[in-house]
Amino acid sequence: MGKTVEFFFDFGSPNAYLAMQVLPDIAARAGAELKVSPALLGGIFKITGNQSPMTAFGAVQGKLAYESLETRRFVARHGLTRFAQNPHFPVNTLLIMRGLVAARRMGVETAYLAAVLSGMWEQGLKMDDPEVVAGVLTTAGLDAKALLEATQDPDVKAELMAGTERAATRGVFGIPTFFVGDEMFFGKDRLSQVEEELNR
Repeated sequence: MGKTVEFFFDFGSPNAYLAMQVLPDIAARAGAELKVSPALLGGIFKITGNQSPMTAFGAVQGKLAYESLETRRFVARHGLTRFAQNPHFPVNTLLIMRGLVAARRMGVETAYLAAVLSGMWEQGLKMDDPEVVAGVLTTAGLDAKALLEATQDPDVKAELMAGTERAATRGVFGIPTFFVGDEMFFGKDRLSQVEEELNR
């Protein structure tokens, strides 16, 4: 069996966007398969008792400013010039995460990921508005009507919840989290360790 890196993912995390711009190349260099596993970040927080950095560290002097610095360094290091903070942040990602599950079932996961990531973290759109999402999907050449209808499918809803619960069971407490076998790595700044593990 070939190597696999599993990425527990939610569109709502800017660091998930940033990691997604870098991780595919890491997987390709290592000859590994990249598996994106949808999991609701809010659900993970609820299960694990975790909080968003804004809530957890908002009162810590210098902490969020340093996190912003690290983001700018990451963006510069990898030439991610299209990245922009979303003015509507935080965005409720339930609809677009269900859409990701549906897109995989419909065989359009890669195109869906690219379109929604761009809408969220490059164009700064309000991606919890179904009309906005429909426009993004249509522009990308996807069947927006079918995808949005599929987000109401009970099986799609159940699959996303099961993925969220599976993430927490594996020890995930935030996103982005990566697994190479049983080895867990949290945060975009651990991607070099992910690559080292893949090449072990």
